[in-house]
Amino acid sequence: MTNLDAFVLARLAEDEDRVRDGELPLLDEAERRGRLRIMYADDGDGLILAGGPVEAMEDRHPVPFAEKAEFLRREIRDVHDDASVKLIASVYEAHPDWQDGWRP
Repeated sequence: MTNLDAFVLARLAEDEDRVRDGELPLLDEAERRGRLRIMYADDGDGLILAGGPVEAMEDRHPVPFAEKAEFLRREIRDVHDDASVKLIASVYEAHPDWQDGWRP
C-alpha cells in the first residue's frame, strides 16, 4: 500500500466518523461543489467515479455515503487507478498530511 492509498483510506475513515456524528463528510461536500461525482452506473451494475461536475440524469438516485466509501476502498485496494486515487485524495488536500505530489 502506498502512502497515497493510506492517506485516502484514513480520510475515508474520518469521513465515516463525521457521518456518525451527524456531520457532512468532506467527500459529499466535494460532490456538492462539483469536484467529483460518484454515481450508479447507467446499467445498474455498480458505481462509477467521475471527475469534475457531471450532469446527473433525472432518474439518478443519490448514493449513500457508506456505499460510496466501500466502493472507493475497493477501487483503491483492488483496481488502484492512480488518477482515480489522486482525484479522491484531492478532496482532502486541506489535511496536514496532504502532499502536493498527489495532485490529479
